[in-house]
Amino acid sequence: MRLATRLIHHPGACCEHTGAVSPPIYQASTFKQDAVGENRGYDYSRTGNPTREILENAIAHLEGEGHGFAFSSGMAAISTCLMLFGSKDHLIVTEGLYGGSYRLLAQVQKRMGVACTFVDTRDPGAVEGAFLENTRGVFVETPSNPLMRISDVGELSHICREREALLIVDNTFMSPYLQRPMEHGADIVIHSATKFLGGHSDLVAGLAVARDEAISEKIHHLQNAVGAILSPFDSWLLMRGMKTLGVRMDRGQKSATQIAQWLEERPEIEQVLYPTIDGFEDASTHMKQSEGPGAVLSFKVSQEVSARKLVEHCSVWTLAVSLGAVESIMTLCSEMTHLPYPKEQLKRLGVTDSLVRLSVGVEDPADLIEDLEQALEAARKEG
Repeated sequence: MRLATRLIHHPGACCEHTGAVSPPIYQASTFKQDAVGENRGYDYSRTGNPTREILENAIAHLEGEGHGFAFSSGMAAISTCLMLFGSKDHLIVTEGLYGGSYRLLAQVQKRMGVACTFVDTRDPGAVEGAFLENTRGVFVETPSNPLMRISDVGELSHICREREALLIVDNTFMSPYLQRPMEHGADIVIHSATKFLGGHSDLVAGLAVARDEAISEKIHHLQNAVGAILSPFDSWLLMRGMKTLGVRMDRGQKSATQIAQWLEERPEIEQVLYPTIDGFEDASTHMKQSEGPGAVLSFKVSQEVSARKLVEHCSVWTLAVSLGAVESIMTLCSEMTHLPYPKEQLKRLGVTDSLVRLSVGVEDPADLIEDLEQALEAARKEG
């Protein structure tokens, strides 16, 4: 079956006992045992819950292989997977990635004794040059948030295999509907399922999929030991959102393409960052490993326009820190999602006060463009 169909007809989507087309919510913390040490597959919901298990099997099914794990947030998924690494280990990480991931890697993991080197993972040579004797993994965002930089998953997986390092890919921006990194050699794929997979701004969740059986066992051990698991109700809510991922993503990226093309023609816009835009330097790499440009784009305004005033003049676009929802979301990353970075580092990376990130939802694109137009004009008049 094709993926759009598999979103609806994944294993467990229909209750095998009753035929219900929506899986039941097992809102239970514990499970009766038939005798001491004898249960019916579950003993405590932190360790395993039937509703969460359906979701975990579903995301593994969509990513193509391996074992899935559901967490209480995207950051819980990332932090649990990073616990695979120990004191004195070294990681290579995409520079300019999401601020929450940067904070975890540069501050929390550092205190745990895990060192990180941030490099431009678009450049395989830079990645190879950053390897140390104790390098155990490469953590990549592609596209990166918010600069839309594309790393070649296949090339990086080859580098990692040669050096016996794990390749971990944050696939939040694209979702398995458009990009499946394990098909290109990734060992672990992570999602902030709060975003496109959930799609309705009504839950916080994280998902991870591991290809290797031994790694999966380690992640399950950590998931159970740390306990940052997704509740049964939120697992069900996430599965309900995932059913419409295909139609939402198709609509979002079609509208995003229109908006990107419109922005390209505006004199107030200095640069548009989106895979279908002429001159986008990573376009060939992106389309080699993905099935579409996605529904997220960024742009930089010229000096005559204040990006802060622009976002504050919009009324159809929602000013918020998230993305991937039915409502279109606008973010001034330097002042919102990337605050954990030092200001000078953001400037060097290009995440400046002129950069705006858009996550395109399912509204009529004409309304979104009209709202951008009036906001640009208002911001330009105010100077």
